[in-house]
Amino acid sequence: MADKNNIENKKIQRNYFIVALILGLLIVSIIGKAFVTSFVEGSRWIEIGKKYSPFHDSIPAPRGNIFSSDGELMAVSETYYQLYMDFWADGMNDSILKANVKLLSVQLNKQFPEKSAAQYETNILIGLKMRQKEAERIAGGEENVAKKSREYPLAVRPVDYLGLKAIKQMPFFNLGRNRSGLYERKLMKRIKPFDILASRTIGDIWDGVKGVGGKTGLELGYDSLLQGKPGEVTVRWVEGRFKEIPEIDPVPGKDIISTIDINIQSITENALMDKLKELDAESGTAVVMEVKTGEVKAIANLKRYKEGAWDEIQNYALSDMSEPGSTFKVASMMVALEDSVVHPDDPVDVGNGKFEYGGFQLLDHNANRGGYGKITAAKAIWFSSNIGVAKIILKGYEKNPGKYVDGLYKIGFNKDLNLEIPGYGRAKIRHPKDSTRTWSKTTLPWMSFGYETQIPPIYTLTFFNAIANNGTMIKPIFVKEIRDARKIEKKKTEIINEHICSDKTLEIIREMLDSVVNHPHGTGKPARSDLVRIAGKTGTAQLSQGAAGYKAGGKSHQVSFCGYFPANDPKYSCIVVIRRPRNGNASGGYMSGAVFKRIAEAIYTQDVAVAKPIILDKEIPVADVPKVKSGLSDYSKYVLNKLNIHYTDSLKGNWIRPQWTADRLVLKEQTIKDNAVPDVIGMGAKDAVYALESAGLQVNLFGKGAVYSQSLVAGATALRGQTITIQLK
Repeated sequence: MADKNNIENKKIQRNYFIVALILGLLIVSIIGKAFVTSFVEGSRWIEIGKKYSPFHDSIPAPRGNIFSSDGELMAVSETYYQLYMDFWADGMNDSILKANVKLLSVQLNKQFPEKSAAQYETNILIGLKMRQKEAERIAGGEENVAKKSREYPLAVRPVDYLGLKAIKQMPFFNLGRNRSGLYERKLMKRIKPFDILASRTIGDIWDGVKGVGGKTGLELGYDSLLQGKPGEVTVRWVEGRFKEIPEIDPVPGKDIISTIDINIQSITENALMDKLKELDAESGTAVVMEVKTGEVKAIANLKRYKEGAWDEIQNYALSDMSEPGSTFKVASMMVALEDSVVHPDDPVDVGNGKFEYGGFQLLDHNANRGGYGKITAAKAIWFSSNIGVAKIILKGYEKNPGKYVDGLYKIGFNKDLNLEIPGYGRAKIRHPKDSTRTWSKTTLPWMSFGYETQIPPIYTLTFFNAIANNGTMIKPIFVKEIRDARKIEKKKTEIINEHICSDKTLEIIREMLDSVVNHPHGTGKPARSDLVRIAGKTGTAQLSQGAAGYKAGGKSHQVSFCGYFPANDPKYSCIVVIRRPRNGNASGGYMSGAVFKRIAEAIYTQDVAVAKPIILDKEIPVADVPKVKSGLSDYSKYVLNKLNIHYTDSLKGNWIRPQWTADRLVLKEQTIKDNAVPDVIGMGAKDAVYALESAGLQVNLFGKGAVYSQSLVAGATALRGQTITIQLK
């Protein structure tokens, strides 16, 4: 019995030993594997862990839009998509790809014909071979493998939302992200629906390569408001792909309502463009400003970038630091009148149009015709006599030129206009006491008629606008309102100088400017109009040729005309500057004055037409009444009341949808629910974008006019950050 027990005990001990040995080997194996994982392969697994661990990312905020003062979109963001293939996608099957690549390439060629089907096929197969080579290197023990095949670019241009949908329905790509490897990256592209109209003033944004945000113009000046605040998202690896879980919603950028009036801008741009083509000029600038408010209603800056073609390339109106020429004579005359150096009827002998002073000869524009002889001080402005103005200024300030410059400063020429658009220039008018600049004997007389100074056109316009505005100089402004979903901030007119001169001087100056245009022998006679009375001043300056200086008889001239209309009750001021015309004899009146006249007549005619009320009655067919779009009720009713168009309504909400009956207009209430996709069919671009962005949607916009289709169904749940495409016509 004892022996039997001993045998059983030994058997049990042997079994325990075997179990203990197995457990020991298992523990050693686990420790060994843990050691290898932690120390030998540690860096590799850390990288893999980082790759699939949750991380935070930002959600770009929709950039605010820029509108014209009359509600037209001038800059809007559109979403585009750059397409890539991830050949390491978990569900990628090489054989399925090879079986479909030819048909897929044919479909890509139909959608993007700039490349052949064979080129698309080659591009995709190259990406596949890259993945296969990487797999071979990994199998061979190489750990540092290039990651390009996870971001292999599909050889197509960036596509819009509709293009993306079409590609995702193509063979193989219709298998989804995990099996086809197709994925997209969002790109924001800034669109200017009106092309070059005020393009340099509206500005541009960076393309994302050199930077982000505003680059030039209002896009840069108001970048902090336009860009909004980005949101935050947590990205997790779920079911073989990354999924985004929103944490913080982005705050859309604010909308900017510019002062630009599209109709006036179009009038101004076309008038300037036609004259530049006629003269074959290097460049031109035209700016229209509202006298009482300082609102810039139009600003055109055109430059010849190749023979026979002009485009908006540089904002000359704000940045061109050149000598203004004879328009500056008005400022000189104002200073002299204020200091009682001269009176309008004082005689000035300009002789035969030639005057020697300081070793240099000063010429009038009619010196080859014998000059003007003895004229009055007023006629020195009417006839734009260099000698006449120079003699007046020399008489009063030859011994004390600083007093003359102080008078210019008193007007406001030394003030910083503090414009909203970065990169603007400041007027440079030297002072005799300024040790950093040379003051010669000829500086004073030459300065009096617009040389030896550098003044951007916007400064000259600001001065003439002050003359039209009863002597009050105001800051030019380019933005009327700033809006977001909660409030509207209106920009106020800023006064630079309450009184640029006395009322008496102002009256004399305005009479002179009227005579420049309306006197039979005034140099501004080409700007005279039978439709609207115009007052202003011509300017012709010879541009310096660098080291060659001012070459006599050269073709390098800058011609200008600056003034306001209607002269008896000014509403608009305007400046037109044309540089280096190749055709014709340089003349501020015949060249720039003619453009000014065309602009003034077109605007005046338009204003008169708008001022006539439209009354809906039995004699006027409903079809003849201007079309009313769906949108915000306050703005629609304001316009209808101004035009005396009768309508009926029982509105309680903010949005309307117009309906026509046989003899009247009915404003029906349109309901826009919270957290739902709004119905924007029939709305104009401004109201549609406002309604959609207020619902947290990103808007892609195509076309012009009223909305006739939208990609998301009205009434569906609106997901913040979701993209909606609207078509206008």
